[in-house]
Amino acid sequence: MKAIIIEDEKLIAKDLENKIKEVATDVEIIEIIPSVKTALKWFLNNEEPDLMFMDIQLSDGISFDIFDSYNLNCPVIFTTAYNDYAMRAFKVNGVDYLLKPVDEMELKRAIEKCRAILASKAIIPVDIKQMISDYKNPSSLESKFKEKFIVNFRNQWIPINVSDIAFFMRDTLNKIYTMDGNSYNFDFSTLDEIEESIDNNLFFRANRQFIIHIDTIHTVKPVENQKLVVRLKEPNHKFEIDISREKAPAFKKWLNR
Repeated sequence: MKAIIIEDEKLIAKDLENKIKEVATDVEIIEIIPSVKTALKWFLNNEEPDLMFMDIQLSDGISFDIFDSYNLNCPVIFTTAYNDYAMRAFKVNGVDYLLKPVDEMELKRAIEKCRAILASKAIIPVDIKQMISDYKNPSSLESKFKEKFIVNFRNQWIPINVSDIAFFMRDTLNKIYTMDGNSYNFDFSTLDEIEESIDNNLFFRANRQFIIHIDTIHTVKPVENQKLVVRLKEPNHKFEIDISREKAPAFKKWLNR
């Protein structure tokens, strides 16, 4: 099975290629393409591959722009730092998306899903144009994101506006910290559930413990091994949040709009 990777971060592309080799020995990466412009030229001179791994936000645009120029029918596995609701439809329609850093087991399942599609020669019933429209017009998705969370405080329920939340923290006690420095115990099982319900243009999953709001970030400091340390604005300045080497490129792209 011949495949291409469309990804503008060299380290991420190479890491993805290595993971693909580990979980699917029959998948041959024939090209790594770093931009929309390069992809358009590549498709002009090459046949469509069996499978594509495609980042969404590239340095010169979004990869959806490629579909405006070419009618591509092969399965696409999107790799992205953004877990918004526009991407969910891909899961039920024969293509998939993976959050960075890509988990090997999820990658393996996604490839097996695409392999099954190719084996059956099924037509992928994804409305790509609708997906492109949703992604380019995020206002159409606003109603799908939570606007408030209910917390318990002194035996009372208090609604907290999402816009007032500085970060979510999973620890011994799960907490919401607000922009004004208050904290509230919060009943949730996983940060994954929170991540799926909020706007990932505003919030970033820093690590297993924190999801942070873009407006609460004060400084970002590179440290050893290409990791990052995020310092928050007052009154939450006592928190320093680590970003791993694998997540650092996606975080930089998210922050530098």
